[in-house]
Amino acid sequence: MDLEPYRGELVAFCYRMLGSFHEAEDLAQETMLRAWKARQRYDPARASVRTWLYRIATNACLSALEGRARRPLPSGLGAPSEDPAAPLTPALDVPWLQPFPDARFDVGARADLRLALAAAMQFLPPRQRAVLVLREVLEFSAAEVAAQLGTTVPAVNSALQRARAALAGTGDAGEVTEPDDPQGRAVIDRYVRAFEAADVPALVRLLADEVVMEMPPVPLWYVGRRDYGLFMRRVFGMRGPGWVTSTRTANGHQPAFAAYAPEPGGGHRLHSLQVFTVAGGRVTRNVVFADPHVFEAFDLPAQVSAG
Repeated sequence: MDLEPYRGELVAFCYRMLGSFHEAEDLAQETMLRAWKARQRYDPARASVRTWLYRIATNACLSALEGRARRPLPSGLGAPSEDPAAPLTPALDVPWLQPFPDARFDVGARADLRLALAAAMQFLPPRQRAVLVLREVLEFSAAEVAAQLGTTVPAVNSALQRARAALAGTGDAGEVTEPDDPQGRAVIDRYVRAFEAADVPALVRLLADEVVMEMPPVPLWYVGRRDYGLFMRRVFGMRGPGWVTSTRTANGHQPAFAAYAPEPGGGHRLHSLQVFTVAGGRVTRNVVFADPHVFEAFDLPAQVSAG
């Protein structure tokens, strides 16, 4: 029984459930170990290998989520800050939502990995979360999901209806630029050039009026072009010009880059991984991650040379 071909999609499923890439990897591995140990009891007449694996993975995720707090982004914790000069004090006690490193796994459906949707799903009770992903993303039948969760088809349909209602209007995929959209790529290309040049006016021209910037593990977040621009002036004032970037993608091909700040003695040190949402030809959100665990997941070197 070869289970390895299922690893990528299992990691993506566990990520959707948990909001943590590292925990998702661990639970996917646990799922495959449980399945391997139970392989003699597997009955192909009752379910496909894939359906059987997802039953194991779902139960593992639900067990892991018992008593757990949700994984938020700063925008999910309170009102935005109105002070671009506020102290940047990290809240290390908060289990922050993590981004998903696209390059690590070749998973199928990616639109549902969007960072805003991953954050919104954290507000759903775990069983509703499981029903939504199993039915809407993975397209299991209501009967299959009922068997996976040990419940009834009416209960599955009811949970799916409640989950849909709770997520209505979250991160409308119709408004978000697709990864291969030339206009969206051009916006990010211009943003990168302006960022590397520490050109705040050029950055601000690329922003939507109600753009959001958030910076986990710092719990602050900002709304609007004015505060975004003021904050970037502060960053460049502290770190200086001459940044370099390294392009990545996250959460289903959302544009992203690793930002490296110049060091006084030469070279550049890793500062953050920034994940963007682009809609209508403008940047509508930038989530700036400064967590070493995120850097590790994206295989980002700690230092680079200017070249």
